[in-house]
Amino acid sequence: MPTEIVIVINDMRLNGYLGDSPTAQALADALPIEGRARLWGEEIYFPVDQVVADLDDTAAVVVNVGDLGYWPTGRALCIFFGLTPGSVPGEIRPASAVNLVGRVTDDPCCLKLVPEGAPVRIEKK
Repeated sequence: MPTEIVIVINDMRLNGYLGDSPTAQALADALPIEGRARLWGEEIYFPVDQVVADLDDTAAVVVNVGDLGYWPTGRALCIFFGLTPGSVPGEIRPASAVNLVGRVTDDPCCLKLVPEGAPVRIEKK
């Protein structure tokens, strides 16, 4: 069963969920998760030391606006809200494959206002 979450960055609160995959469940079990926003184009990512996972059957090299991904290479959680430096026309691409672990259910366009280093907290709703 999906886990409803709230993503808190500065004064912003966005609703979302973590899915049923083993990686998503490992993240849900580790909540709350905190870090500092790192930016790669229109992607926020931050290390999640509590979870170690390899690529699984949800792995993708093309993602959508609002997707949440776990990046095994960087042991980081990624929030996608637009194009990254690795994107090509019509496709949002992470630096390398990510496990799709959930989605932001609110409009993620406000994430464009998040500065590098902003505190990020993901908690159960």
